Amino acid sequence: MAATPVKSSATDDLPSLQGRVSEAEWRTRVDLAAAYRLVALFGWDDLVFTHITARVPGAEDQFLINPYGLLFEEITASSLVRIDLSGRKLDDTPFEINPAGFTIHSAIHAARHDAHCVLHTHTLNGIAVSAQKHGVLPLSQQSIFVLASLGYHDYEGVALRDDEKPRLVHDLGDNTYLMLRNHGLLTVGATVADAFLAMYLFETVCTIQVRAQAGGGELVTVDPEIIRTSAQQARQVTRGQGAGALAWPGLLRRLDRRNPGYAR
Repeated sequence: MAATPVKSSATDDLPSLQGRVSEAEWRTRVDLAAAYRLVALFGWDDLVFTHITARVPGAEDQFLINPYGLLFEEITASSLVRIDLSGRKLDDTPFEINPAGFTIHSAIHAARHDAHCVLHTHTLNGIAVSAQKHGVLPLSQQSIFVLASLGYHDYEGVALRDDEKPRLVHDLGDNTYLMLRNHGLLTVGATVADAFLAMYLFETVCTIQVRAQAGGGELVTVDPEIIRTSAQQARQVTRGQGAGALAWPGLLRRLDRRNPGYAR
């Protein structure tokens, strides 16, 4: 008797949306699914929790979010759920969404129209630094870029209440990075690639800080004047393209080698 085939993913039987949505939406779906899998590949995922959201091209009040219950390494372009600012599903899908997570994302998307992608993590190093009174310290070259565009938001419990939204928006301001005290890290970007590269930098900064502090020796900090010129330095080192545009194609190639199948 033949063995029953074992599904490798909860999305194996899901029909592809390619050709059924606009080309722009499909490209966003592919990039967002890739970002979820890259978060898992880099070890930043928290099982099925936390979120990355992206605005649907041409629809200011529509967003794509992860199907609740799928591991980040399983997510595909077609499994992403399209929702509105209230978190209501706009498509026929077997998947639900996590309402707690979208409280944060909906607040930022509604206030920051330049934030086409919002990425939130619960990494060990990120939470460790978020619990430190002085937050991110100017200890590394990477830290100068984060410190130049960083906000802090005090912990108010699990993000379930709408009355927290104005404070989230205020604390993020026009920054790229937001440290959620006792909670985790958040980045925004004009593209999925930009938000991901910002998170790569943010997580790297926190990892370096935790390791430097663990060494027990006296720490050397970066001159504040250098931090003030970090935006100019970033433009120069990326030749004006931005880190996202430069690194994203290579990251997709890495993902294709290690966990292909996201573009389904």
